[in-house]
Formats: sequence, C-alpha cells, structure tokens
Amino acid sequence: MRAAALALIALALPAAAQEAGWHYSPLPGEGDRAAMGCGHGADAETFTCLVVRCEDDYAVGLHIHTSRPGGDAGRWVIDTDKDSFPVDAVASTAPYGARVDGDIDALLDGLKQGAVAYVEPRDGEAVARNQISLAGSLYAINQALYFCAPRVVPEAEAEADEAR
Repeated sequence: MRAAALALIALALPAAAQEAGWHYSPLPGEGDRAAMGCGHGADAETFTCLVVRCEDDYAVGLHIHTSRPGGDAGRWVIDTDKDSFPVDAVASTAPYGARVDGDIDALLDGLKQGAVAYVEPRDGEAVARNQISLAGSLYAINQALYFCAPRVVPEAEAEADEAR
C-alpha cells in the first residue's frame, strides 16, 4: 500500500515540475533552494521555465528549463515588461536545461518586479508556452534565496570556534 502511494507521488512530480506560475522547484534534490516560473499553459510535455536557484557555492543562478528538442544551452533573449536581456546559457550539472552565464542582477530585478517575461532563443528552434507571468515571483524567489547568503558569524562566536 505504501509503495503504491510513493509510486503515485513519483508519477505526479514531472507534471508538477512544469506547472504554470511561480513555485518551489519540485525536481528531486532541489527542495526549497530554487524558485521555478513556467509559462502559461505549461505541462509535462511542453514547457518553458525560468529557475532562480541558490547554487552550491551560495551564488544566485538563473536557469532556463524547456522542452525544446536539442537542449537549452545557447543564446537567448529574456524580456521582462519593456526590458530586453540577451543572455548566453551554458550546460549545467543542475537538474535544469542550462544556466545563464554572466551578470544577472538587472534581469533578476526584472523577474522580481515585472508583470510578464518572455523567453525566446536567438538561435535554433523556438519554444512553446514562453509567456511567464511574474505574479508571485518576488515572494517565490525571495523564499528560495533566503538561505543563499553564507551565514555571518558574530566575532565572539568565530573567535571561540577558532580557539577550539
């Protein structure tokens, strides 16, 4: 009975992973370290998602995760409201398609504060369901990045740790 329930949960995860809107990433091993926003009408077969993730080194990463044949590495344009951000995405060891390379601060602000984002490849095959509502993105992204900054240890505590 318990095995059957676990199997049903496992089957439900892929569908939830590409659910439209902003939410925690339900992909295995991600827990609450990543916020995923997927396009209107996204489902397990056809999806375009942006993922803001606290990386292993505590850096903030932005990932592109789509159902596009051939993968997600390459050159993209991400539009937030009236701002356009050309980006390069490189293959990643994270469970998403590719990680955006370079400075993402202005783009991250656009994702947090904007109304809608569009994700378009500059090269290769277009993606479907690429209109991502940014409603709820500020909350979801801030929650995912809450523990991203390294812990600051007060001086007295750090000195006590060094003395041990």
